[in-house]
Amino acid sequence: MHLFVTGGSGQTGPAVVTELIRAGHTVTGLARSDAAAARLESLGAMPRRGSLDDLDSLRRGAEAADGVLHMAQGGSYADPDDLIRRDCEAIDALGQALVGTGKPFVSTSGTLVLKADQVSTELDPADPNSVAYFRIPGEQTCLGFADRGVRASVVRLAPTVHGPRDHGFIPALIAGARRAGVAAYLGDGMNRWPAVHRDDAAVLFRLALEKAPAGSMLHGVGETVTIKSVAEKIAQLLDIRTASLTLEEAAEHLGNPFLARFFSLDVPVSSTHTQQLLGWTPHHATLLEDLETGDYFSPEASDRAEAVWR
Repeated sequence: MHLFVTGGSGQTGPAVVTELIRAGHTVTGLARSDAAAARLESLGAMPRRGSLDDLDSLRRGAEAADGVLHMAQGGSYADPDDLIRRDCEAIDALGQALVGTGKPFVSTSGTLVLKADQVSTELDPADPNSVAYFRIPGEQTCLGFADRGVRASVVRLAPTVHGPRDHGFIPALIAGARRAGVAAYLGDGMNRWPAVHRDDAAVLFRLALEKAPAGSMLHGVGETVTIKSVAEKIAQLLDIRTASLTLEEAAEHLGNPFLARFFSLDVPVSSTHTQQLLGWTPHHATLLEDLETGDYFSPEASDRAEAVWR
């Protein structure tokens, strides 16, 4: 297939583009800058200049493709209404170009849209009171095309998609530990946190494009860890102690109340249905193994986390 991909030059995107090309597909990637275009070309993809706000470019890219993968997200978490608007408009533009074709359309969300304090499955509804409620309208917009002749599906990724040059939640936890000399968790630290290796997520996206049935909700989760186990691994590798913090203390420790709230959540998720449906078997390094052998403790990793979260 020739696939049109948004977000192909982001954090997870290059692994996905590489996986698609390795499997024999060709890829055109949306590029909003020269750097993004160069990154896509280096991976073997063809760049298409444009942005998520350029709806005509999105439509033309989708019309020229055999399938579409939407991973990009525009806007700021400080303005969730704008996040929702931009995501839904982009998804609608991409989907409209595929109506009646039977072509695959895979969009991206996150498992944090699900209800906390329970093991959620692919069959559980999203929780409008969840911390990531702003992803729900995008899910609904994409899956709405399943009744309009599009093989539409959604991949909900774990909050931690780990691998080289990660600048997400875990690097922020490490950066806070470096600053304070303490690796922190909230309460007893036994709250559960989903994770998936980036290369396993890339395979899932490929399988979704190749064979996910229309209307499928898929979970990109390879394992569940406790925040305390992550803090203990960080403490071991930095040779510092661990500490239990309150939510208010964690906000100060991390320098970001948003992060503190996320790390307080108990959000375990099952991907059993996804694995059975698509024959997907996560097998790359676990999160704790990646902390041992990856680049999470390099100075560059801390710099990236500070730039993103503080």
